[in-house]
Amino acid sequence: MPGSLLFRAHGRFAAIALAALLAASPLAVAGEYRLGPQDKLHIRVAEWQTVDGTFRDWSAVNGEYSVGPAGTLSVPFVGDMQAAGKTTSEIAAAIGLALQRKLALTDKPEASVEMAQFRPFYISGEVQNPGQFPYVPDLTVLKAVSIAGGMRRNADLGPQLAKDLVTAKGNFDIYDDQRIRLMVKRARIDADLAGKTSFEAPKEVEGDPRLPTIVADEMAILTSDHKALNLKLQALDDLKATLQAEIESLQKKIDNQQKQADLAQQQLTSIGPLAQKGLINNTRLLSSQQAVTDLQGKILDYETAILTAKQSISKATQDAIDAQNTLTSRLTADRQQTEADLNESMLRVGMQKGLIAQASDPAMTAAITGSQEPTLLYSLLRVADGKTSEIEAKEDTPVLPGDVIKVKLAPTASQ
Repeated sequence: MPGSLLFRAHGRFAAIALAALLAASPLAVAGEYRLGPQDKLHIRVAEWQTVDGTFRDWSAVNGEYSVGPAGTLSVPFVGDMQAAGKTTSEIAAAIGLALQRKLALTDKPEASVEMAQFRPFYISGEVQNPGQFPYVPDLTVLKAVSIAGGMRRNADLGPQLAKDLVTAKGNFDIYDDQRIRLMVKRARIDADLAGKTSFEAPKEVEGDPRLPTIVADEMAILTSDHKALNLKLQALDDLKATLQAEIESLQKKIDNQQKQADLAQQQLTSIGPLAQKGLINNTRLLSSQQAVTDLQGKILDYETAILTAKQSISKATQDAIDAQNTLTSRLTADRQQTEADLNESMLRVGMQKGLIAQASDPAMTAAITGSQEPTLLYSLLRVADGKTSEIEAKEDTPVLPGDVIKVKLAPTASQ
């Protein structure tokens, strides 16, 4: 087989082997599961480089990523891409194609997308331990109730309800404070990414008494970021100005040395014939030749120094670009994590509101303390296509990641 055909065959074999290697992970295939906000993915990208015949691991892209509240996934070099409603294999194919198109690559990188963690499910109402729990495959309503400790029972429900109410109110205050802080933090990050030196608090939290302190804390971070970046950029600008002044000084020295070299050359030219005729000694001729050589050597040294200074200016310019890119990259990652944390805190706030309402309901006490064995009613709050709907459920109803399971007591005959 000719060498070129052998190399191409080897390249095709390596690409197939690379794809098989990335797909071999036990979590690489998640069936027909459709992604949603708060899902966490492990992404790995590798590329077979045909020209070199080597594998290239994209370490800058590899890592764990969260699907944001808007259903988007932010991947370096790819940007924001819609993830909600798609499978992991669809995301993997989209990442490889986007990288090839955006970076004009000859070979399409192979991406492996695995489920690192499903978004949690929530359960509230008449269970022993209401709250948030990690999702597991093949989860049903009955299994979820079991995970939450089963139906809540208490011989002395009055004190327990009072305790539940206090706990729910305390948790609500904590999560609500977290929600406000995250909303202000998100506004600060958006301002930082836009290069602004100040920001306004979100309208959703206007009038909250905690707002001035939270805004002041975030403003201090924004000011610190801008100050640090500006100081570094100013230092680099000062360095470039100094180097530019050095270049101008060296150029003047070159001009001066060139004039002296021209004069020395003229002198050497004029005494050359005299030396040939023996009218002057050879020592003077050699001295003139040495003077011309020394002047030309100094000119060469100055030109080398100018080249070094220009290279330093180019490096300072690149350092300034890198400083800005580093800050932008950090802020982008912070923005993504803040969105995920904010979404979780809002879900927690809503759950605690429901617990407060249930702990304050006197009808529930009568139902639980009655002689008749209580019957539980189930429903699921599920988000689909951006809309939340409540679905009646039974014990064998499948539960999906992100679902909120509501467990209620059925009214007794006396009611």
